[in-house]
Amino acid sequence: MAYKITDACISCGACEGECPVSCIAAGEATYVIDADACVDCGACVGSCPVDAIIQG
Repeated sequence: MAYKITDACISCGACEGECPVSCIAAGEATYVIDADACVDCGACVGSCPVDAIIQG
C-alpha cells in the first residue's frame, strides 16, 4: 500500500530527497506522492518533522 501525505504537511520538502524512486513532488498546497511510483519503502516517513506521511 502506497504512502500518502496528509494536510498536516508544512511543505518543508524534507521527504522529497529521501525518496529512492523520486515519487515525491511539490503539489499545490502540500507535497504529494505518486502512488503508482511509490515502492512502499517508508524512507520518507522518518524525515517528516510533523508526521504528515501515512500508509494509505
